[in-house]
Amino acid sequence: MKQAVEVPQVGESVSSGILATWLKADGDFVREGEELFELETDKATMAVPAPAAGVLKILVQVDEEVSVGAVVGEVDTEAAPPAADGEAPADSGPVAQGGAAPAAQAPADSAALSPAVRRILEENRLDAATVVAAVGGSGKDGRLTKADVERYLAGGAGDAGGARAGSGAAPTGAAPTGAAPAVGGGGAPAAAPAELQERKKMTTLRRTIAENLVRSKRESAHLTTFNEVDMSAVMAIRGKYKDRFVEKHETRLGFMSFFLKAAQKALAEYREVNAYVDGTEIIYNNFYNIGVAISTDAGLIVPVIRNVDRLSFADIERAIVDFAQRAGQKRIMPDEFSGGTFTITNGGVFGSMLSTPIPSPPQTAVMGMHSINKRPVVVDDEIVIRPMMYLALTYDHRIIDGKQAIGFLNRIKAQIEDPVQLLLEL
Repeated sequence: MKQAVEVPQVGESVSSGILATWLKADGDFVREGEELFELETDKATMAVPAPAAGVLKILVQVDEEVSVGAVVGEVDTEAAPPAADGEAPADSGPVAQGGAAPAAQAPADSAALSPAVRRILEENRLDAATVVAAVGGSGKDGRLTKADVERYLAGGAGDAGGARAGSGAAPTGAAPTGAAPAVGGGGAPAAAPAELQERKKMTTLRRTIAENLVRSKRESAHLTTFNEVDMSAVMAIRGKYKDRFVEKHETRLGFMSFFLKAAQKALAEYREVNAYVDGTEIIYNNFYNIGVAISTDAGLIVPVIRNVDRLSFADIERAIVDFAQRAGQKRIMPDEFSGGTFTITNGGVFGSMLSTPIPSPPQTAVMGMHSINKRPVVVDDEIVIRPMMYLALTYDHRIIDGKQAIGFLNRIKAQIEDPVQLLLEL
């Protein structure tokens, strides 16, 4: 019996996507629930599981646009599993790549290569044995991993200059090594040798991020205002109650719940920050759906925590942990990215001291949190050392004036420096 592998319904706002990669090869035996392929939409990339156990037949190649409900493969449920549980068939071929040239002859254990490794080997016309000889295999039983291949391509071992074995042709559009440099300060940059460049197609998510941010800069009048906040009180609360919080709520107490609660209170007072422009009208939102930026390998995603005014600190912390875990598993649904009225991004987790984030349309404002650093500050006419954080609010000056933006940040500052206001809902 043939079981169809279909593109699932992934949300009301999504009707199609790009089949980004097959996680199993054509002819592989798959088990029900195993991840088969990744579907890339304009909001997220998600893994789609096998509907049944059996042998996979791929019908749609990588990088093709597919509609919800489209059949992209079949699973032969009458096929027997391989003799050794978990091993791919010995004659398992490479993952279908939409006409890509096959890789050079692979070593005898090529069936142990994952689809991701096969794909990067094919794209760069590399021989698996050459890569293993140069950098080794860091996977189980010495198997080659995607990270190993990327390290080889970056010149991590073997080729000192990062040249790719067997890559005699330059990428499309690249000039030969001996090309003359560009003259003058304008125009296109001088072409680099082929082995010093890598050309990759932008993902749908990355293209959408780019389009949204360019649109935001083009259609809005952005301005950024800054403030700094003393984190002493919040850090003291966390230090005193973090163990009891985990014991009672089974989740850790982080900084984000304080900032989301403070932002919601400030949004209620400064309604323009929670509004957006619709033609010649301003739409004021009387609900508080706050997006929280999460960094992933595919790019920055912003799932939305809805109705923050109705949530407890524990509810918010659990929601953030859930999003972070599912982001790594590519299991956040597209609809979970929509409907945000305001966004918070925390560059501080990467060590950023200051930034000017860009609002995502139709939102009119985004707040950036940054790293916490001990600095000398004046308190009651005395110089003391305090853990300080810079805050940045980028806003659309068409509907938010400086007075409102500054007041908004001051309101957040006041609540973070005296968090009893949050706990007593003052």
